[in-house]
Amino acid sequence: MKQIYADILLAKKANKKLLAILLDPDKIDRSNLENLVAKINMSPATHIFVGGSHVISTDIDDLIMQFRQNCNLPIILFPGNPSQISTLANGILFLSLISGRNPDFLIEHQVKAAPILKKSNLEVIPTGYILIESGHETAVEKVSNTKPLNRNNIGEIVATATAGELLGQQLVYLEAGSGAKNPVSVEIIKSVAENLDIPLVVGGGITSSRGIDNAYNAGADLVVIGTAFEKDPDFFDKIFQGLEFKTEE
Repeated sequence: MKQIYADILLAKKANKKLLAILLDPDKIDRSNLENLVAKINMSPATHIFVGGSHVISTDIDDLIMQFRQNCNLPIILFPGNPSQISTLANGILFLSLISGRNPDFLIEHQVKAAPILKKSNLEVIPTGYILIESGHETAVEKVSNTKPLNRNNIGEIVATATAGELLGQQLVYLEAGSGAKNPVSVEIIKSVAENLDIPLVVGGGITSSRGIDNAYNAGADLVVIGTAFEKDPDFFDKIFQGLEFKTEE
C-alpha cells in the first residue's frame, strides 16, 4: 500500500507539520553511521530524504538498507539523476525542475528513470521542484544549468507553483539550494501556500529553530534540513537546548 503521500495529506489536513532530514550519500561518514542514525532517531524528523545534485557514491543500496534496519522513518529518494535510484527505499520524489527550462531536468531524466520505477515497489511522488535565488550559485544551479527564479518576482514564483499543481504534481518543493546564503523568504512561502491545494515543501538555507518556525508559520507543510545537520549532527540537540546553529558562509 502506498502510504507516504497519504500520510502527508493527512498531516496537512490536521495542520501537523513535518520535517525531513536530507542526507547526501557522498558526505556521510560510514564509520560514524551508528551515531548518525541515533541522532536522527532522537530528532523531530518525520522523514529521511537521500540524494543530492551530484552523487558519486556507489553504495546507496547498502546505506539505505542500514537505515531501514535501524530507523523506522520512511526513506525517500531525492535524486539528482536516475543513477541515484535505489529500489530499497520506501519512496521517491519524482522531481521535475519546473523553474528551469533545461529539458534534461524537465523530462529526460524522468524518461530514463521510468522503466526502473515501473518495475520497483517505490512509492512515486510527482514533485514540482522550484529553485529560488538564494544569494549565490548553488549546486543545483551548476548541475542543472538553470537559473533560479528571482526571489523578488513573487508573481512568477506563484504562477510556476500553480502550473506545477495544474500539471498534476502532488507536491511543490521550494528550494533555495544546499548551503543557501538566504532561505526561501516568508513572503514567498506565504504567497505560494495561499495559492496551492497540494502540500508545500521548503528547503535550503534553514539553519535555526526560528527558520523552521518561520517556514511553518508561513505555510510550509514539510521543512527540509540538510546542510545544518550535515555540518553539525547535534543541530537538533542544540535546538532543544534553546541554542541556535549557523552554517558558515
